[in-house]
Amino acid sequence: MTEYVVTRWYRAPELLLCCDNYGTSIDVWSVGCIFAELLGRKPIFPGTECLNQLKLIINILGSQNEADLEFIDNPKARKYIKSLPYSLGTPFARLYPHAHPLAIDLLQKMLVFDPSKRISVTEALQHPYMSPLYDPRCDPPAQVPINLDIDEDLGEEMIREMMWTEILHYHPEAATTNLEVNM
Repeated sequence: MTEYVVTRWYRAPELLLCCDNYGTSIDVWSVGCIFAELLGRKPIFPGTECLNQLKLIINILGSQNEADLEFIDNPKARKYIKSLPYSLGTPFARLYPHAHPLAIDLLQKMLVFDPSKRISVTEALQHPYMSPLYDPRCDPPAQVPINLDIDEDLGEEMIREMMWTEILHYHPEAATTNLEVNM
């Protein structure tokens, strides 16, 4: 995956910094950005390009200490982050003064610069803010990652055929309707 798969405003720092090792924490970051957008009715990090995006993140989260930069495997990227002006950050409670304290707590755990310190998907679902919405007995987290990779290059005709097969799976009556239309 490249760092351009996700819309810039929702890209995790590890993608913006072109890190080689990343995992599901990039999704937690993206959901955190969307959550912040819901709380504030506007994007939290509306960067105009990659470097500006990183500046916005540091301005809100605050400058990171050396330990929180260890995940950055690109020396130039690490040097850039260190070169940014020092920032104390802006507390989420100040950005979202009307948000519930538990919402602020969850957001703080989702939007952590160092991916190894970011809350996991399972932990986020089990967070007290989510308790009215999530019951692990009804919707447990997947035990095996879902593989969405398709190993072949699909042409337009193959995609149409796959879509038609999927439609017929759920609506077998469409086969007879299609025959009547094509006659």
